Amino acid sequence: MEPNTKGAATFYQYKLIKKINLTTAKLRIYITLPLIFVVLETIFLSWWSLLYMVVAAPVVLWVQYVISRSVLLITGHPIAKRWKVSLRLPWLGYMPDQYISYGIFRKVQLHNFWIGLCIAALFIVWAPPAFTTSLAICHLWLLLPRLYTLLRLRRDDKGGMLKFNPADVSYYAQ
Repeated sequence: MEPNTKGAATFYQYKLIKKINLTTAKLRIYITLPLIFVVLETIFLSWWSLLYMVVAAPVVLWVQYVISRSVLLITGHPIAKRWKVSLRLPWLGYMPDQYISYGIFRKVQLHNFWIGLCIAALFIVWAPPAFTTSLAICHLWLLLPRLYTLLRLRRDDKGGMLKFNPADVSYYAQ
């Protein structure tokens, strides 16, 4: 690449290493999972589980937002215009809007996973078991596509960049 001498915009070239497609069959399974768990919760725990699941979903979204934003701020990574709240399936919640370093994304999601589970476990003391279960199920359901992505990329080079699209995740090397 030639040096930028005329003040033109910097152009980065990325090489596509792996593309993880999210097929319609996978999306259908992903969408039906909460319904299955609500039915199981209603049968085994409490008929209030439907209400608890409706209440738990925004609580979990907020908790994950706070955890993600805190990790990004504490580690000193810029978040302005790079992360946003997404309401598209399967990427619900606080997600990167542009290319994001695999290492940063992994760090944020693993903190989200463990801290979110600990917060859900804290509710065991104060809330009914059905609500605590609903919190854990919502938390895991929201993180499932991200954890699937991390699982599929576990053997690849950790220095790449991720780009999230509605139907796939692209992994690039610089």
